[in-house]
Amino acid sequence: MTKTSDPESPSGPPGRPRDDPEDARLAERLSQLSRRLATEEEKARPSAPRGDADVSGFAKGFRYAGDILGGVIVGFGMGWLIDRGLGSSPWGMIVFTLLGFSAGVLNLMRSIGLVAQPGRRERD
Repeated sequence: MTKTSDPESPSGPPGRPRDDPEDARLAERLSQLSRRLATEEEKARPSAPRGDADVSGFAKGFRYAGDILGGVIVGFGMGWLIDRGLGSSPWGMIVFTLLGFSAGVLNLMRSIGLVAQPGRRERD
């Protein structure tokens, strides 16, 4: 088998000459898109390392859970003390546990920023 000097490129698409101007345009577009993609990836890259962001997220999650859990525990404890002093078991625990849960949710919403802090009025 002998090689012939065929204008067809063995690695290119069949039926297209080796020095086709369309190939040059496509190669230029490909390089432009590659540069643009690299620029966009650089913009999208976070400035802080991923590990720091995760730790911050865990800290926020524990704080939010503590807001609700703290309210429930304090409410339950106050209800238990009232039930013990007045002999109204279990109504004090039920009522104050629900009030504690409500206070915990309110503290959570304040932490997130959905509700204004007490004593501070927001104006539009």
